[in-house]
Amino acid sequence: MATRVEAGWSARARARGIAVAGLAIIFLGIGAALMPAGKSISSDILGALLVATGLVESIAGSLRRTLRPFAMAAGGVTTLAGLLFILNPETHFFPTVAPVIAWLLIRSLILAYAATHVGGGVRTWMALSAGMDFVLAALLITGLSIATIIVSLFGPTPPLIASFAWVLAASFVVNGLLLLEVASCERHGYAERNGRTAAS
Repeated sequence: MATRVEAGWSARARARGIAVAGLAIIFLGIGAALMPAGKSISSDILGALLVATGLVESIAGSLRRTLRPFAMAAGGVTTLAGLLFILNPETHFFPTVAPVIAWLLIRSLILAYAATHVGGGVRTWMALSAGMDFVLAALLITGLSIATIIVSLFGPTPPLIASFAWVLAASFVVNGLLLLEVASCERHGYAERNGRTAAS
C-alpha cells in the first residue's frame, strides 16, 4: 500500500513540476516579447533567456515518463544556443544568426521525431512546436523580418534584435503550452491508473 501511495504521489509531483516549468517558459516568452521596448538589448540578455529556458526545459524533460531523452536533448540544445550568445557577445547580431537558425532547426528535428512516438494531445502540441521552430528558422534564413510590427508598437528599435525577441517569444510560448499538455496527460494517466486500482 505504501509503495502504491508513493507511486501516486510521484506521478502527481511530476505533473505539477512539468506544469510549473511550462508556465515558467511562457513567462520567459512574454519577457522576450517585451524586450524590444527596452531600446537596448545585449546578447547577454538573449543568452540568459535561452539558458534559463533550456535549463527549465531539461528539468521538465527529466520528469517525463516517456521520451525523456528527446525532451532533455531539446532543452540542452536551447541551453547551448544561450551559452553561444553569452560567450560570444557581438555589437551587431548578424554573426549570431547562424547559431539561432541551427538551434531552431535542431530543436524542430528532435521534436518532430519525438512526436512520432506519442499520441493524442502531446503529439499535436509537439508537432506544433516543431513546426513553429522550423517556420521561425525559415523566416531567419530567408531574411524576412517581423521588426516592422515591433517598431509600430514600440517605436524605432534595432530590427534584428526585435526579430530575435519575437522568434524567442514564439518558440518559448508554444514550448510552454506543450509542457502544459504533457502535465495534463500525466495527471490524467495517474487518475486512470488510480481508478483502475480502486476498481480492482
